[in-house]
Amino acid sequence: MEIEDKADNDNGGEEDSFRNSNDGEGDINHIIDISGSLMGLKRKNIQDFYELYCEHAREVGFGVRKTTSRSNDAGVIIEKYFVCSCEGTKRPSTSSHSVEKKEKKGNITRTGCKASLRVKMNSDGDYEVVSHNTLHNHTFWKDSSRAHHSERLITADDVIYSGAIPINSVQDVEGEHFACLSRLKTSALEGGDAQALVDTLCQQSTEDRDFFFRVKFDDAGKLSNVFWRDSMMKEDYRIYGDAVVFDTSYRAKYNLICAQFIGVNNHWKNVMFGCAFILDEKTESFEWVLDVFKKSMEDQSPVTLFTDHEIAIENAVEKVFPGKKHRLCRWNLYQDAVARFGKLKGDKCFSDTFNKCLTGCTTETEFESDWNTLISKTGLEDHSWFKRLYNSREKWCTGDFFSTGVSSSQRTERANIAIRFNAKQTTGLNEFYASFKETIKRWRSNEVKDEFKCSKATPTSVLQLRGILKHASEVYTLTIFRDFEEEFLNSISTSCKMLHSDNDITFYSVTHDDGVTSHDVTFSVVDTKISCSCKRFEECGLLCRHCLRVFHMHSVSRIPDCYVKSRWTKYAKRILWEKKSDREIDTSDDCVPWRHDVMRRYYNLILLAEENKETRRIIEDGYKRDSASVDSVMGVSSSTVVLDSERSIKQRTK
Repeated sequence: MEIEDKADNDNGGEEDSFRNSNDGEGDINHIIDISGSLMGLKRKNIQDFYELYCEHAREVGFGVRKTTSRSNDAGVIIEKYFVCSCEGTKRPSTSSHSVEKKEKKGNITRTGCKASLRVKMNSDGDYEVVSHNTLHNHTFWKDSSRAHHSERLITADDVIYSGAIPINSVQDVEGEHFACLSRLKTSALEGGDAQALVDTLCQQSTEDRDFFFRVKFDDAGKLSNVFWRDSMMKEDYRIYGDAVVFDTSYRAKYNLICAQFIGVNNHWKNVMFGCAFILDEKTESFEWVLDVFKKSMEDQSPVTLFTDHEIAIENAVEKVFPGKKHRLCRWNLYQDAVARFGKLKGDKCFSDTFNKCLTGCTTETEFESDWNTLISKTGLEDHSWFKRLYNSREKWCTGDFFSTGVSSSQRTERANIAIRFNAKQTTGLNEFYASFKETIKRWRSNEVKDEFKCSKATPTSVLQLRGILKHASEVYTLTIFRDFEEEFLNSISTSCKMLHSDNDITFYSVTHDDGVTSHDVTFSVVDTKISCSCKRFEECGLLCRHCLRVFHMHSVSRIPDCYVKSRWTKYAKRILWEKKSDREIDTSDDCVPWRHDVMRRYYNLILLAEENKETRRIIEDGYKRDSASVDSVMGVSSSTVVLDSERSIKQRTK
């Protein structure tokens, strides 16, 4: 019997898998908890178990290596070991060039981890998991799962479409892999795909006089980032830009980040404020996009900006929107936590307690108590991700910021703000933009239909439309009225107790029908000003059941004007709709086609000159000369710079 030991050298003898990105998404995920123990599972071949263990590793957050095999006399493998990529320790080198080798190989990643999977052939000729050690001695890296050797994937679509290299010649080396990705990105952005996109954006500017886009080049003159928004996005932002979600979860071709600025309109539907392609996930790139977005909206900042829990994004937001309300989307935090801790996702106690920490705590004391319970029961006291989450709690656990409700896990499912473009990752940038336009067109078509329904229909209710409920049906859109109606019905089942009175201010305690949950309400009889400790109005701009209960006690038959936010009303865009025909693009303006033609010619000239230092200097000197001449004639410079270089744009003023 032959024993074949493929135990690792410094490389780990690691066999990387270059599989189609759809692999690993078969029926197995619907049958077992892929993040738990794999003991007892049976498969027909060793490769299936390797892919299965890679799926398990991806869920938990570690890399995989193939190691020892045992074969019979016929050469058939009868036993196979798979281990964590941190298994073993680095062997000391006896080479005289050990220092040089160490510098090339980088950091030591071995920790002596004992986690492993042992597969053995049974009497039926099938392979079966006979041992699965799930205990690791290191931190998991689920966020960077694609950085593990076993997860460094180059999809066939990416490679074949680019024409850069044949799929069967991809080398299993870290540096080669990332260099390949870089070449794929930069070659695409330098080539016809990027040119076609820029040409399309230029054409859009001739059709929409308030269309805005910026293109950024790096020091080598290569296109890196693109941002655009049309005139309607700007108008929508003026009305609904109080709460903005900066979504960076979507990936376009060449693994470019497709970042969208999204809001919610008065029908609780998606509304787009702008979109960008970003080459990398560096703070500088996010800072550029956020700054350009702000400039495109005439420096009007959102009241609240929601982002993912990423350090690079948080740093960029702090610099571009200092002092503004930056918040983390609670729903995304919950999904991230569940994805990170596979073994806990089936734990109802963990799920309920964590969800309460995210959305259900009304006081700091209550939050601290629930958080400590959560951490102690799950043994996560020293977990870095939870520590970081706790340290940033001001960005997600408080309710005194305006969010239109998108931060609430209960309502995000209804909003479904995630974009679903009719495009694939292999779709070219220009084709992607066309698909993007179709998506926005569909959204706006639905918005027109919603506006029409609100102008023609009167909502029905299980109660008679009288008093404050009737007033709500008259001012709010149909969707928002249903939300108000639900709170109104819930207010009926609450009990209200007056605590004390101070001149014209009365203090109440409103208790839910469970007899446990209660909130304090303050009401002024003189001006009908009201506030509640649940902070619902401060968060989403709609009155809570507790305030409605107190209003009912005082026979308030109309919602006070200060509590009717125009963004939720039927008339939020009335002025815009009335002026829409007057704002249509005037194609007779001779400046528009001239501007497009000159922009295109200059852009082509820049592409022609970018590879040569002398020609680049000619372009730069020419820009300075022409700028000085224009300033001399005009006295001021009012031109809008569309193409950014790596150096910051110096805007000239009077």
